[in-house]
Amino acid sequence: MPITIKSSFAFELDRPTDVLLQFEAAKIPEQRILSSDTILSEAEHCARVPAQDDIGERIWIRAEGLFEVDYRAEVEPERLLPEIASLEMLAPHDMPGEAVQYLFDSRYCPADQFQPFVEAEFGGTTGGERVAAIREWIASHFTYQPGTSDARTGAVESFIGRRGICRDYAHVLVTLARASTIPARYVACYAPGVEPPDFHAIAEVFLNDPTTPGGGAWHLVDATGMAEPAQTVKIGIGRDAADVSFLTSFGANNFLRSSVSVEAT
Repeated sequence: MPITIKSSFAFELDRPTDVLLQFEAAKIPEQRILSSDTILSEAEHCARVPAQDDIGERIWIRAEGLFEVDYRAEVEPERLLPEIASLEMLAPHDMPGEAVQYLFDSRYCPADQFQPFVEAEFGGTTGGERVAAIREWIASHFTYQPGTSDARTGAVESFIGRRGICRDYAHVLVTLARASTIPARYVACYAPGVEPPDFHAIAEVFLNDPTTPGGGAWHLVDATGMAEPAQTVKIGIGRDAADVSFLTSFGANNFLRSSVSVEAT
């Protein structure tokens, strides 16, 4: 089922400033880009570079004054969708290098601190069964509440407060999965059904691949329950939100507005 995406945002720069953008649907095998159109304001410099793990692209700009971004796309997800709870975990020594880095602590996800908690709370589970249990625990213990967190909020603060937005839910799920020796990463995405409509964040865990004996694969998990994996369009991935923000400014900026619309067509 094609997903129609419309997103735009604008910001002002008081002086020539370098800004890194990542907002386009990634061109990867699990989703087919049917059409895409990106309109950017004029800039002193504009260049595309590969994003984390070559999933999607980032756009470097150097600009001053008002800068506007307008993006339209139609994308058809084409990924395998096994039931998470049925998947086994891979032993650490069997994991490929691309997955190992997502076992480690990162800026917003201090997994080591949560090892005692996951063993006490989810000790009778492993692999996908544990991921499903973590997802359900977050869904039942957290309140989705915009305005209760900001760009400095990490998994520890979210865990204590038991509230936040998609970014916070994803950070906690990633942290608890890593504390369980399951590679997990942060996914920036578009998805219909997100309320309020916005750029969305979910998690992705590395478990066994049912189609390849002994192999592993990444599987999407959304603790907010708003995004269906079958209708989710990936923008990019990272260790946490710091790696895949739609706008990273290397200098002061005044963010003016944003608008996101995602529909299944």
